Amino acid sequence: MPYRSDMHLILVFELLVLIGVANAAPLLLKRAAGNTLAAPLDGGVTLADGRPLLGASKTIRGVAASLVVTIVLAVLMGLGWKLGAVVAFAAMAGDVLSSFVKRRLGIPPSGMALGLDQIPESLLPFAAAALLVPLSLLDVLLGTAIFFVASLVVSRLLFKLRVRDEPY
Repeated sequence: MPYRSDMHLILVFELLVLIGVANAAPLLLKRAAGNTLAAPLDGGVTLADGRPLLGASKTIRGVAASLVVTIVLAVLMGLGWKLGAVVAFAAMAGDVLSSFVKRRLGIPPSGMALGLDQIPESLLPFAAAALLVPLSLLDVLLGTAIFFVASLVVSRLLFKLRVRDEPY
């Protein structure tokens, strides 16, 4: 089948949907379940700097929710479970990385760090997905930029709907 640019843009859009769901699933489950089964991913470890490794807002439940929901959605979208798993795992890895850096910088859990809150959790899944599907460097960068802007807009909307505690 010859290459079609419109199919390529559809793939980037589908990945944006998966990445958005991967990042939203933990938040939505937290709203629905409260603190039930919310064991911290870092086990409550505090480093020599006196700050938590990640913080209590990063939970095993959240990572599991992201993996399950993203895999199911990827299968329903016809993209396959492997792509769903890769996207979810990479999104959570990006989120964990940004949390680790924010704690080292003294930014509290749920504290705003423009760019650091959006880029790793979108750049890593786009880059990882490029190992399984045809994405160019431009696709990865464009998808990350779109996610960056969209996440700021959606975060404010979710705050107004009282799904998020902060507008960012």
